[in-house]
Amino acid sequence: MRQLTSLNAVAVTLAGVLGLWAASAADTSSSLVQSPEEFNFQQTQKAAVKYLLFKPKGYDEASAKRWPLMLFLHGAGERGSNVWKVATHGPPKNVAQNPDFPFILVSPQCPDDEIWSNDVLLGLLDDIIGRLKVDTRRVYLTGLSMGGYGTWDLGLRHPERFAAIVPICGGGEFISILLAHGEKAKTLKSMGVWAFHGAKDPIVPVEESQRLVNLLKKTGVQDVKLTVYPEATHDAWTETYKNPELYEWLLSHQREQ
Repeated sequence: MRQLTSLNAVAVTLAGVLGLWAASAADTSSSLVQSPEEFNFQQTQKAAVKYLLFKPKGYDEASAKRWPLMLFLHGAGERGSNVWKVATHGPPKNVAQNPDFPFILVSPQCPDDEIWSNDVLLGLLDDIIGRLKVDTRRVYLTGLSMGGYGTWDLGLRHPERFAAIVPICGGGEFISILLAHGEKAKTLKSMGVWAFHGAKDPIVPVEESQRLVNLLKKTGVQDVKLTVYPEATHDAWTETYKNPELYEWLLSHQREQ
């Protein structure tokens, strides 16, 4: 019995030694087959974007007056190379009948088989601001369907660029909200958000807008709301863009310089 106990003790000790050796060997083996490295590179992007540009009545390059700017993102059906398709819906359609529209309106066109690129949109925005009489405190972003998704994404990732956003029948990911911190989180909380959706939308469920609005409220965004049209399907934009209250609400928001 004593001999068996001694043998068991030796076996346990040997197993412990072998375990430590195996762990040490694994560490050594790992360092032999892989090493920490770093790859440095510079990425360049060449892009061209067509867009429709509307200047409000009374716009004058020689004047000191600066104007609010609206960036409009169309839906998937208006993609392509014929830029006039962009005027099928929304503000670029409406300004044809309303030359008193009080915004500089920039309506880019997304190429076929692509989605909105934040880098391209920000580049376009910088170019417009650099060339035209833009009040940078009053820059607004809106879009419908695919453009609603683009509005959520660009607006939530770069809230410092916009005084308010209006996404219509769109959706998006939580990640840009969850990762917001420091000064960006503060800026996000002060950006106006008014979302619109049709309750019977068969293409983009109304829950897409609801979950983003609810999350923004939980994160402390001060001015966020959702309007749901009870009988509307996917077209929540016609009613929205003909509502004068929308433009009054937009112009009530401005960024501090």
